[in-house]
Amino acid sequence: MDPVIEETLKRIAAFYDKRKVGDVGPLGFRRSSDLSLLVRCIKKLIRNGLLRPESCFLDMGCADGRVNVLMSYFVKASVGIEIDEWTLEEYAQLRKELDQVLQSRNLPLPPQNIYLFHGDACDEKIHKRMEETVGTGFEDFDFFYTYLVMHEEFSRLISERAKPGAIFMVYGVDRVLPSYDGLKLMRNISPMEGILALYRKDKG
Repeated sequence: MDPVIEETLKRIAAFYDKRKVGDVGPLGFRRSSDLSLLVRCIKKLIRNGLLRPESCFLDMGCADGRVNVLMSYFVKASVGIEIDEWTLEEYAQLRKELDQVLQSRNLPLPPQNIYLFHGDACDEKIHKRMEETVGTGFEDFDFFYTYLVMHEEFSRLISERAKPGAIFMVYGVDRVLPSYDGLKLMRNISPMEGILALYRKDKG
């Protein structure tokens, strides 16, 4: 990985990881992906030849868009869908602050390939709006990502509609990894960093 990009990712991870919602307080039901762990996972994805510049990434429950920011450096389109509008609204202010941090260190800003949508990630109307805006339909994505909350519902949708070979990334797993009809656990690399399981849609 390019040293400048690696330093950029470290700064992004440090910025967002300080702003995680934990197990206490009025927003305790929210969970945030640990970006420092995901940075290490991204390196492994690249080394295994899975993550390429032409890839399209969809976060199905993107919250404030932090994973989309991280992935934007490595994909053609980094798309997120979030059902809680008040959570999604945090993206703009956080991005403004993050950009200032990166600019102060002469590090590259996230590419302008991030698209975030408010709505239900299983709603076909949202998928249509996504396709009209981004030019990428649900069946065109190479990577799907979710926190271990709605994973079963999302797995069914991916199994039914994603293209063969698409990868479903489930964050928040532990020693027992879930199984999904139509999706095969990539055992040779799962779970990455002990927390991210990867599944590939059957190729038919």
